[in-house]
Amino acid sequence: MKRRKVDLKALPGKTAEEVDARLHVATPLRSLLNKVFPDHWSFLLGEIALFSFIVLLLTGTFLALFFEPSMQETHYNGSYVPLQGVQMSRAYETALNLSFDVRGGLIMRQMHHWAALLFMAAIVVHMIRIFVTGAFRKPRELNWIIGLSMFWLGFTEGFAGYSLPDDALSGTGLRIASAIMLSIPVVGSWVTTSLFGGEFPGEIILSRLYILHVFLLPLILLGLVTIHLALVFMQKHTQWPGPGRTNSNVVGERMFPRYALKQGGFFMLVFAVIALMGGLFQINPIWLFGPYEAAVVSAGSQPDWYVMFLDGSTRLMPAWEIRAFGYTIPPLFWPTVVLPGILTVLPMAYPWIEARWKKDKGHHNLLQRPRDVPDRTGLAAMALTFYMVLTISGGNDIVADKFHISLNAMTWAGRIGILILPPLAYYIARRIALGLQQHDREVLAHGVETGIIKRLPSGQFVEVHQPLAPADDHGHTDLPYVGWTVPKKMNRLGALGPAVRGFFRPVEQAAPPAQEQPPAREEITSGKH
Repeated sequence: MKRRKVDLKALPGKTAEEVDARLHVATPLRSLLNKVFPDHWSFLLGEIALFSFIVLLLTGTFLALFFEPSMQETHYNGSYVPLQGVQMSRAYETALNLSFDVRGGLIMRQMHHWAALLFMAAIVVHMIRIFVTGAFRKPRELNWIIGLSMFWLGFTEGFAGYSLPDDALSGTGLRIASAIMLSIPVVGSWVTTSLFGGEFPGEIILSRLYILHVFLLPLILLGLVTIHLALVFMQKHTQWPGPGRTNSNVVGERMFPRYALKQGGFFMLVFAVIALMGGLFQINPIWLFGPYEAAVVSAGSQPDWYVMFLDGSTRLMPAWEIRAFGYTIPPLFWPTVVLPGILTVLPMAYPWIEARWKKDKGHHNLLQRPRDVPDRTGLAAMALTFYMVLTISGGNDIVADKFHISLNAMTWAGRIGILILPPLAYYIARRIALGLQQHDREVLAHGVETGIIKRLPSGQFVEVHQPLAPADDHGHTDLPYVGWTVPKKMNRLGALGPAVRGFFRPVEQAAPPAQEQPPAREEITSGKH
């Protein structure tokens, strides 16, 4: 019997035809692979958040195999000698076993924690980029809301995971969360007893947080990430203004193969950085804190960085207790419930507020430079300053202890700073944006500063400018500002030669300076010779 010869070259195409005949995937797959993405470093911030989330899922799956979220009391008998024989919960014991007795457990736990911090940091920086460049404008308002929702979901997810080990630090955080829920008027006690199954801490809170942390919140986050990416594909990717770029096109690279390969390499880079941090830098050493005891709270208990602003707002809030209609509203209610509510609703509504303020109802695929929208840039600076003052105030006891400053002085500095610094940041950022904008327009009108000083016949010294286009009799050009980078450095048309190649040291000889012959001069004599 003659053996059929397999044509290896035709095999991929034939396989693709067979798959398309059954699933009809050629058309959507073609449009997916031909999707064009613009190339700019600021667009990688969202990718860092996405890749950190993938690392979180991978490392979290590993940790879930060995962690037991149980409040059942036991006595530790593991490898960490200082805690041997100490009474603790089963959750804390398995967290210790993960750190000392499971092969690779400690690096996985630390990678998980570092990835969580990087995930939240990337979301925050990505959102700042979206805000100051106007990428939230129509038609991307929904994606802006999804991004803000992912921040708060990541916030809750991080807090739930932080509380699971049941060490002294996480127990203190849960105690604060219980107090925050109790501060809610009318329904506070009902919410607390429902979540904790009775009085704090109860015996079921860890199992509920575990389900929240490993199943419910990751599933919601995964759904939001999917919708977020789907909207990016449907609405086109935003891009910076530039030659050939309009609101109706995207200039960049196709998804396959170049962009996909670059993103694969970038994922490996993010993974490597997180692995390096997990292997080299210790984070959350739960064995040093010991098991949680409700009667023991130490100074210097600090949450992760993205939670510190709530800690700071609590410390700065004066002890104003309000009694009305038979109910008492404790001061804790305002900085921990009302403030996060404002910080959620106001940014979500901002796209519509700005559209109404600017009377702008158009579609925008081109981004704006922060200097071109000084009011929005000032608002971003004001919000960041507000956040930073609260974050620093969240660690004011550490600052007071290390620098021998009165804690009361630190608290009052935070209270005064929260009122003065944000408006000041708005004013400074707005003025800087206007100044940069003015400088761009001066360069377009007068040219690039060359650094060459010329003396006029009148004795006046002036700097020579290199015009960017043919200039009129007065040296002025009529170039419009298009919202993109204006060249600020002199090129070879000026007086400087080409730059010498080399990173740490020159790898070639610099070109010798041009030898210009001085102009011929007529000798001035007395006329006798």
